[in-house]
Amino acid sequence: MRYSDAGVNLAAADQVKSRIRRLACRTFTKNVLEPIGGFGGLFALDMKRWQEPVLVSSADGVGTKLKIASAAGVHTTIGVDIVHHSVNDILTQGAQPLFFLDYLAMGKLDPAVVEQVVEGISHACRQVGCALVGGETAEMPGFYPDGEYDLAGFIVGVVERSRRLDPRNVHSGDALLALPSSGLHTNGYSLARKLVFETAGLKPSSYVPEIGNKIGAELLKPHRCYLSVAQRLVDRGWVTAIAHITGGGITGNLPRALPRQLHAVVDLGSWPVLPIFSYLARLGNLSQSEQLRTFNLGVGMILVIPSANLKKVEAELKRRREKFYLIGHVASGPGPVKYTGALPG
Repeated sequence: MRYSDAGVNLAAADQVKSRIRRLACRTFTKNVLEPIGGFGGLFALDMKRWQEPVLVSSADGVGTKLKIASAAGVHTTIGVDIVHHSVNDILTQGAQPLFFLDYLAMGKLDPAVVEQVVEGISHACRQVGCALVGGETAEMPGFYPDGEYDLAGFIVGVVERSRRLDPRNVHSGDALLALPSSGLHTNGYSLARKLVFETAGLKPSSYVPEIGNKIGAELLKPHRCYLSVAQRLVDRGWVTAIAHITGGGITGNLPRALPRQLHAVVDLGSWPVLPIFSYLARLGNLSQSEQLRTFNLGVGMILVIPSANLKKVEAELKRRREKFYLIGHVASGPGPVKYTGALPG
């Protein structure tokens, strides 16, 4: 017998590696020491630039958004998703990205799909100045259904120790400033898929007047990256903490940016909820609390800002023509997020 008799195509794997090597090389910075192909990626930290560098790392996946990508036959934006999600995660500690690795596994290797995914990863890495130094592409017959795959990302960034964001620096009275999301980003898709494809019986190509878009295109909107917006504010010392609103929504993520003796007060009427979330809530008759702990509801990132810095931050964001919403404040006393008002609709 040969390996191919068990469902593993070594020729296709070699073809994929060649395509990945070409795409990865586009992201290389002067700090990358070796090309793709070794057993490990080599990256040299510029020690002249940093006095006390602290490395910040994170790993995550795209989740069941992958099933929508497979159904729609669109895979490039998935690569963008995993990079942007990872960059945002380390940004919460003030870090800027250095290098990235991906893990892509499927039952039967499809070079065209792999190239689309890695093309998205490469494009996103170039945009944020992050080098794609390696990864793993695995063919696992019998483990994944035909046409489906899994994707995970691993990122390493760096921050000066003195500029690392620390929730212990947050105080009562600090403002909560929200930066809008582009849609679901990479969370809540198990519920969204059930509502859209089972409850409503739609297909990815179905047009939904309430959201003004085909449902597949709406759900595949890329996860927004906040590096260019927030990094400047962090570097100037105007922000004390950041919450990336991912799985768990505002309810689950905002407390992670606060010390235990404080809690957040959020005004639910202070930002516009995107139509896709109102549509999903109607389909599932979702309670307000269920929405808040499942979806980002149009808020992708929350900046915690001392009141003395608020006007400077708002002026900077206006100058950059970035949308933002003052959604609440930090208050004394431990506890979960407290909400005032109600979600629109």
